[in-house]
Amino acid sequence: MKKLVFAIGFIFLFLIFGVTPPANAVFASTQEFSVQAKASYLIDYNSGKVLYQNNETKKLPVASIVKLMTILLTLENVQQEKLSLTDIVTASSKASSMGGSQVFIEEGGTYTIGDLLKSVIVSSANDASLVLAESIAGSEEAFVGLMNDKAKQLGLDSTVYANCTGLPAPEQFSCAKDIAVLLKEVTSHDIYHNYSTIWIDKLEHKNNRKTELVNTNKLIRYYKGCDGGKTGSTNEAGYCLAATAKRGDMRLIAVVLGAENGKERFKQTSDLLNYGFNNFENKKIINKANKIENSIRVVGGKSDKVELVPKQDMYLLTKKIDKGGSVTTRVELPEILKAPLKAGQSVGKLYLMQDDQVVGCEDIVVSKDILPSTITDNILDIISNWAII
Repeated sequence: MKKLVFAIGFIFLFLIFGVTPPANAVFASTQEFSVQAKASYLIDYNSGKVLYQNNETKKLPVASIVKLMTILLTLENVQQEKLSLTDIVTASSKASSMGGSQVFIEEGGTYTIGDLLKSVIVSSANDASLVLAESIAGSEEAFVGLMNDKAKQLGLDSTVYANCTGLPAPEQFSCAKDIAVLLKEVTSHDIYHNYSTIWIDKLEHKNNRKTELVNTNKLIRYYKGCDGGKTGSTNEAGYCLAATAKRGDMRLIAVVLGAENGKERFKQTSDLLNYGFNNFENKKIINKANKIENSIRVVGGKSDKVELVPKQDMYLLTKKIDKGGSVTTRVELPEILKAPLKAGQSVGKLYLMQDDQVVGCEDIVVSKDILPSTITDNILDIISNWAII
């Protein structure tokens, strides 16, 4: 049986955090704001709320934005310690002969995973993408299988991959909404930002040959708070850009697909980000380090009490002109937990509520391991209880 515990009223939140409560999900009307591209999408990173959308699920070619999935799989392999950024790999003849955007990888040349990842993130290098794909999966074909598996896992229902680079392929497509979800996932990796914020760098080859790397995402240099994203352009896809920017507690993700030219894709993406930052605000309401009061009883463990915290910080998105209504939290937890329990294990939900509507949700997790009790522990408990009696 589960119990619902209601806590923390609006007045408490306002006094402690100085936060105006959120309105319901908001969308810009075409009269209020519009972007002239084939598709566009703007979301708040923390809450996932949609701030603007236009043809967001339309299946379109997206050119090198495909590389976001290549980047994500590489980052995950590094995080899972299947690869190291310092691992040295050898480039194949296929990789060295790639056309399009490239860093002129040499056949038989050796490169670190970190330098290859940098080349893809900064310069959108097709040849470096293929070396990463072959290093992870053995072949591009096998890697594409991993890409499509990950797309299904993330719920990218309008995305199908045919290669790791974004070079034209009739059966390859995505949509603005899926790309925003994908960039959000990539952005969550700290390693990514070590490379995504680079403006100019170089890739060193053998014999002291060097390739200059210049970030294809000009917003990194010219838009305040922009620290990541991915460009893409082909004749069929037009000019595309997915970008993320953070100011204060607010991070936005914007996607523009099929702009008429490179200048327009940067302008329209900037317009989307400006619209978000100018009209909305996002403040932290719940700190993930704060303990959640509970009366849960733990059975079969070395401790009969459990310390719980939110899995992540919780934010409240509001439109700046909205006064909002009352906000509360709702905690959903079981009455009893059975050991063993692992740190990070999800055991319940924490909801932000406005006018009886859920406006935010986060897992409640165990903060510390609770090991199962041993026979010795049980004997000592019996002796202790007997001594008290």
